[in-house]
Amino acid sequence: MPSPRRSTKPEPQLDSTWATASETADAVARGTTTALAVVEEALARIMERDPVLNSFTAVTAERACARARELDSARAAGKPVGPLAGVPFAVKNLFDVVGLSTVAGSKINRAHPAATRDSPLIERLEAAGAVLVGALNMGEYAYDFTGENVHDGPARNPHDVTRMTGGSSGGSGGAVAGGLVPLSLGSDTNGSIRVPSSLCGLFGLKPTYGRLSRARSFPFVSSFDHLGPLARSARDLSLAYDAMQGPDADDPVCTDRPPEPTASLLARGTDDLRIAVAGGYFKKGASPEACVAVERVAAALCANADIEIPEAGRARAAAYIITASEGAAMHLDRLRAQANDYDPAVRDRLIAGAMIPAALVSQAQKFRRWYRSQVLPLFDQVDAILAPATPCTAPAIGQQTFILDGVELPVRPNLGLYTQPISFIGLPVVAVPVPLSPMPIGVQIITAPWREDIALRIAYALEQAGVCVAPRPPI
Repeated sequence: MPSPRRSTKPEPQLDSTWATASETADAVARGTTTALAVVEEALARIMERDPVLNSFTAVTAERACARARELDSARAAGKPVGPLAGVPFAVKNLFDVVGLSTVAGSKINRAHPAATRDSPLIERLEAAGAVLVGALNMGEYAYDFTGENVHDGPARNPHDVTRMTGGSSGGSGGAVAGGLVPLSLGSDTNGSIRVPSSLCGLFGLKPTYGRLSRARSFPFVSSFDHLGPLARSARDLSLAYDAMQGPDADDPVCTDRPPEPTASLLARGTDDLRIAVAGGYFKKGASPEACVAVERVAAALCANADIEIPEAGRARAAAYIITASEGAAMHLDRLRAQANDYDPAVRDRLIAGAMIPAALVSQAQKFRRWYRSQVLPLFDQVDAILAPATPCTAPAIGQQTFILDGVELPVRPNLGLYTQPISFIGLPVVAVPVPLSPMPIGVQIITAPWREDIALRIAYALEQAGVCVAPRPPI
């Protein structure tokens, strides 16, 4: 019997600018491109576009090319190269990166010695085949929702470079939305992954508190801090999340729960899920764009019922008290010695936080425990809750106030209006992009602790339906 003829149809060329991480890894694994070619193209894009976007604070070109060559050699030898083979990624500059000072967006930390070991999340992504290409701009010490940094300049939104990326993971949002890399890592204390995801039109994952290791990253508020990925597809989020899971003795709150893979579950659909829309606080004050985004997502999921998250406004107030107090406690020595080296807006909030009475902090912590006891039972009724990710689309860089529901509010604190009551008790959230014109905006998919799989399944279904997609910017 004659052997079947091989197809002579040429493999499609990889568009490395807008290819997802999974498409890139598949092309590298099949040999239709090389890891080195993908990485060199990413480095060229960074050189060309980043002078405008201002996403990167350091580029690790030599390291990246060396790692790409290792991957290509491994593939040529028939060795496995991992589910993220050749995927360029970059990290917020509060992650430890060998050879770089961990500046955390500050002036002060630039005098610190270079890190001698990578963050475990970098190690785990590289073990899965991804290639680190650099460190990313961020708000100083992560105390920011705008993406503006007085030392490095503002990260700029690729959809309109006069607008904010959101923060504090501003460079993480701008780099992915601008096609510089398909994947980045950020941190989220009160919303710093979800706000840039919303304003830049990306998928972003804030996992359950304690799910991913925070070791060898610069802390902000330890009892709120999360690390997680931003990407242009739900599948990429899932692949990155799966690669980074696992216990870590170097982070005392990182759970010893075994990894729970999610990528294989994405196609299960949502027919068996009970999904509701957050009412009350989460509808009050939202801009028309935020309301439209939630309505579109809810309609696609047949989520017709509202559910009330009790005392969300008080939860946000308590989150502010704990953030200010705990953040200030970590910075007291630096404030005493180098107060003038801080961004004045960050410095003044930290000083104010240091003066919050201990009794008020104790009351906020007691409320936190009560709030958690009230919110978690909601997930006996539903599997997921939808809410706006930000109250509005991206404001202009330098804009100080905006109008919501007829009230003028400061921009910097209020971009986290809808994210803070969720991270306050460590719930997992996937932010999904709704591509409105002229600017995108995000919706939060909130689930019970350890149920990232449900949020990712919903995000994937919305992406497949064309409701939530990461729009390409005009650059």
